[in-house]
Amino acid sequence: MPTPILPRRNFLQGCSYAIASMAGARLTNLSFAEQNNSADTMVVVFLRGGWDALNVVPPLQGDDRGIYEQARPDIKISELLQLNDQFGLHPALAPLHDLYQAGNMGIVHAVGLDHDTRSHFDAQEFIELGTPGSKSTTSGWITRYLQGVGASSILPVLSTSGQPTSLLNFTPTVSLSTPEDFSQWDNGLVASQQKALRQLYSGDSLLHRAGTRTLDALNVVSPLVEAEYQPSNGASYNDDEFGQQLKTVAQMIKLETGLRVAAVDYGGWDTHEYETDGNGGYIAELLGNLASGLSNFYLDLDSGYTNRLSVVVISEFGRRLVQNESYGTDHGHGSVMFTLGGNVNGGQVFGNWPGLNNDQLYDHADLAVTTDYRQVLSELMTARLGNPNIESVFPGFSGNYNPLGIYR
Repeated sequence: MPTPILPRRNFLQGCSYAIASMAGARLTNLSFAEQNNSADTMVVVFLRGGWDALNVVPPLQGDDRGIYEQARPDIKISELLQLNDQFGLHPALAPLHDLYQAGNMGIVHAVGLDHDTRSHFDAQEFIELGTPGSKSTTSGWITRYLQGVGASSILPVLSTSGQPTSLLNFTPTVSLSTPEDFSQWDNGLVASQQKALRQLYSGDSLLHRAGTRTLDALNVVSPLVEAEYQPSNGASYNDDEFGQQLKTVAQMIKLETGLRVAAVDYGGWDTHEYETDGNGGYIAELLGNLASGLSNFYLDLDSGYTNRLSVVVISEFGRRLVQNESYGTDHGHGSVMFTLGGNVNGGQVFGNWPGLNNDQLYDHADLAVTTDYRQVLSELMTARLGNPNIESVFPGFSGNYNPLGIYR
């Protein structure tokens, strides 16, 4: 069959579309480097809005249980999945409870920012900059981690949201909305288009290097659109944004091209009103989607990949102990983090629980923070990610680092 002939104008338009389609900032950020068998792929799931840690992992019994029920007569979670003698898990998280019991998920309670703010924007920025109390930092904590391991970003951004502050000033980035964007290449002319573009971007300027990275990303992503992706082990992702983003990350990991970081956002956690009606309601829907996405993601990769996978789930803060008049909870302080992976010392709740008595609460209103979130991330970096230089990633924190034993 003769090679299809395409007018020069249409050929160049196709080339330009491929470059333009990878510009901008999106939801999921993927950073690639040379394959490093000694370092995990880190997936950071940021729950935007401040999730209600006390309804995610409530006290199970004792005085704290009584205080919790009195403070939340209309929104308390009554039926819990037992984690240990002290804490339970929201029933909507049952798929993650299975991972917890199997030793593949750990929980850190009373964790968060060691800084006084109840502003979503300030708290998120402090966490992602890695410098609580200071916004003058010129790069994000993930940027500094990647610079420390010599990573270069080939395919950093997927989906439709802005690039997170955690990747601030990580400049060698290329973006696309979904792998299907690459289907815009004209069938039968991919090779000739790429050859022409390689020649066009053969220089050493910033523009030339950006074009070359884009073409490299085309080679990475093109296998994703050649055939419909089939998740492993019977995994089935929900047809929502969160599930589909995790599905794409799983695809990228299986390409074995040196994926180092994926940053995924999941918003909607600002539960000021009608948070729950016992064991159901708004938060149950959010938690159910979270559990389904993460459990299927883990199942999909549980065929030789989870031993080099480290997932961290974090939110900017927790919620007030006492429910508000709208059957919700207002901005609080202490939160909870999840860690998943084949090298997690799972089946445990880590951290120092401060208690819920009035004199134990932060500002007599909120769960206190007893574990700085940087403690968890620093332990992940040193134990699993191949970057032990805590001071360069979290300036001023290294002297306070004390590993909790989360990772093997």
